[in-house]
Amino acid sequence: MNVESVLTDLVKARAIDVFVIAGRQLSYKLGGKILNWDDERMMPDDTEDFIQQIYHLCNDRPMDRLDSIGDDDFSFAIKGASRFRVNAYRQRGTLAAVIRVVPFDLPDSNDLNIPDEVVKLSQLNRGMVLVTGPAGSGKSTTLATIIDRINTTRNVHIITLENPIEFLHRHQMSLVSQRELQIDTENYAVALRAAMRQSPNVILIGELRDSESIAIALTAAETGHLVLSTLHTVGAANTVDRLIDSFNPSQQEQVRMQLSMVLECVVSQQLVRLDDGGLLPAFEIMRCNNAIRNLIREGRTHQIAQIIATSADEGMIGMDAALLKLYQEGTINASEMLNHAIVPELLAKQAGLPEDML
Repeated sequence: MNVESVLTDLVKARAIDVFVIAGRQLSYKLGGKILNWDDERMMPDDTEDFIQQIYHLCNDRPMDRLDSIGDDDFSFAIKGASRFRVNAYRQRGTLAAVIRVVPFDLPDSNDLNIPDEVVKLSQLNRGMVLVTGPAGSGKSTTLATIIDRINTTRNVHIITLENPIEFLHRHQMSLVSQRELQIDTENYAVALRAAMRQSPNVILIGELRDSESIAIALTAAETGHLVLSTLHTVGAANTVDRLIDSFNPSQQEQVRMQLSMVLECVVSQQLVRLDDGGLLPAFEIMRCNNAIRNLIREGRTHQIAQIIATSADEGMIGMDAALLKLYQEGTINASEMLNHAIVPELLAKQAGLPEDML
């Protein structure tokens, strides 16, 4: 099997993810469904050959990490087709991989239904912006849109720390330095410390994974930088709690104080399915006004949802309110709305749905 040719054809078929797993046909995800590319099951030798070809396409990247640790993240491109983000791994003693298709062209916020309130975060000069949501909900794409808007409208130095690099940002009004973990730097904490000496205005961190990287990111935001990153949480209150809970109890009061001062916005997103099988993002937007900063500082994050619900004039919207709006517009059905709701019982009542819908 010629991997370059197959991946090029899968891009033309508008595949989102490609699955290379022994015992199953080469598969791909389209419209939220996993489909078979052909009828022939892949055997262990087939998946190993497929993955070896991927490493060859990635400038003959060494397979040492995959062999020693059991998984490896990297990206590569096929000229005229697309970029690809790869997670190669071992399963049941065989090689496997999931390959995400990443278009060369940066996403257009209008085409992706990203609200103007989110794109306007590119105008911030300092502080912390977090884009959160489940895996595969489009967080990296939303961040890429914000970075692209900064790049095309502001004269600053942008540093991105990614694992791996997905979207390539060409120098436009801004200078853009893109660093990939394991290739350009050791880990997020090391790269963040170095970034502070590289005269950045904007720092994008692929993911806040541990207390060490969170602490450095908070310091960077405190010292006048705009820091953007992601977490795998749904909802602004959950995001704040996750950040604080990453630290020892003895440190949490100080972290609450720091976070209350530097956090500017939490954007939480989920992908909802349309009746035609397509996908659309639903967004919760929390801007940090004085009321929310006080709640964070005092540890009353459970009240954040109330402030969001009464602050629409400040550009805020809760996840359930966003889902209800999509339902009332006829964009999604009731079942899809409730499947993604934070408080399904209350949302069902607001939508006037019968109790048996729950």
